[in-house]
Amino acid sequence: MLNPVDKDCEERMQVTIDLPDDLAQLLQRRGDLPRQVLEAYAADGYRTEKLTRHQVGQLLGLDRWKTEEFLAQHNAQRPYSLADWSLDRRALERLKAG
Repeated sequence: MLNPVDKDCEERMQVTIDLPDDLAQLLQRRGDLPRQVLEAYAADGYRTEKLTRHQVGQLLGLDRWKTEEFLAQHNAQRPYSLADWSLDRRALERLKAG
């Protein structure tokens, strides 16, 4: 069930997740369950390229440096492909040359 929530003049959405009571109680004892779910979504969304670094920061209310710290703590790294490496290598060669 999705409910819009008005907060700080920004449109927000509230998401409700149905869990069995025993599982919900177990998870709640481990801390702030809504925040845990939000952080898990943010980390996974960044890893799978569904969210940008900026969007992760917005979602979690973090500045750029705290967002970087969050992503590092959650091992949320994007895949580094051969094409990425090739682009980086060419950029480095251009920097060395000029």
